[in-house]
Amino acid sequence: MYRFLLSRQWVILTLVALLLIPTMIRLGFWQLHRYEERTARNDLVAEALGADPVPVERLTAPGQKITTDERYRTVTAKGRFDTADEVVVRRRTNADDEVGYHVLTPFVLDDGKVLLVNRGWIAADGPSQTEFPKVPAPPSGEVTVTGRMMPDETTEASGIKDLKGLPDRQIMLINSEQEAERLDASVLGGYVVLTAPEPKGGTPELIGRPGNEDAALNFAYAIQWWLFSAAVPVGWWFLVRREVRDRAQATEDTEAEAAQPAAV
Repeated sequence: MYRFLLSRQWVILTLVALLLIPTMIRLGFWQLHRYEERTARNDLVAEALGADPVPVERLTAPGQKITTDERYRTVTAKGRFDTADEVVVRRRTNADDEVGYHVLTPFVLDDGKVLLVNRGWIAADGPSQTEFPKVPAPPSGEVTVTGRMMPDETTEASGIKDLKGLPDRQIMLINSEQEAERLDASVLGGYVVLTAPEPKGGTPELIGRPGNEDAALNFAYAIQWWLFSAAVPVGWWFLVRREVRDRAQATEDTEAEAAQPAAV
């Protein structure tokens, strides 16, 4: 009755089913690992954002890299903004996905070291984006700033390779080592995303808090793949039973026709 399973069509179908089952199981575990990774990152970000503010020089120093645990930590610094050496970072979007600039202003601490401060987003002046845009001035004189600590942006992490030939006072990546060369100063590693004081008139737009990655979606995908893997043998058995039924019905019809008397 089941000799049809040895036919070329059914052998191929069975092999495909046998291949799909472990593949889908592995995809399910891959999604589960993605869920665990994203959950861990969300927990790390929440912990960093919830930590008490600390002076910036507790977390960084010139040439020092910002670790994963230090990313998003709230820091404070006292000094003055140096708008003469201010630059803008190209191709940055705001919450509405509008393309513009981030304003990067050196912040000179009381001990002379420089902290890079991302003051927020401004719209681009025209389509060419070759002229330095009009940037609202920061508070003058000595001020205390608060912000979220961020690691240097690199070509490896961003995928941005073309860093040359840019208009004057425009950059593509925020990197403390490159800025230390440009400023010829002792620049603290990483940079700070400003959260306070808030700019007058709301410009530049402060950069919002990082959102949680949707880890639950990966968990749902894992369950989905495992359900698919369970459905494959069920579907294969359903097709086999239908084939058996169809073949049995065809045999009965043939026998019934043979049993009928020949027409006169």
